[in-house]
Amino acid sequence: MTGIILLFALGIVLLFFEVFVPGAVLGILGGIFLFIGSAVAFSEFGSRGGTLAVIIAATLAGLTFYIELFVLPKTALGKKMFLKAALAGASQPLPARPGEVIGQAGEALTTLAPSGFILVAGKKYEAASQSGLIAKGAPVKVTGLDNFRLIVTKS
Repeated sequence: MTGIILLFALGIVLLFFEVFVPGAVLGILGGIFLFIGSAVAFSEFGSRGGTLAVIIAATLAGLTFYIELFVLPKTALGKKMFLKAALAGASQPLPARPGEVIGQAGEALTTLAPSGFILVAGKKYEAASQSGLIAKGAPVKVTGLDNFRLIVTKS
């Protein structure tokens, strides 16, 4: 009986310290000790004692997780450990609306080899050439749009 209690206590302590130590090693070891304690209870006390040990192990593990996730973050130590702020952001928007630029004529502001900058309707855009090297000042036509730049060809 003492061995089972020690295995359960060690398992719960390891599960608790899982929060403080990076990696999952302590949590896995804690689960293994709880499992071994339950197995020993089955072998020593039969199915009734083993079932009771499993219920106790699950209750203790659930109580430990509840304390770690809901009680600990409200303590002074927990406030230092857990993040409260969330980052808000969005992915980069398309450089232009497809209907505004596709089919439009423009001018290469830099040499496109194969990427550079172009001027379309008075706005500067990053662009990539589908037709190889395009010299600075050459006329271009916008043929497409990908996530971060326009796709152009020589006109």
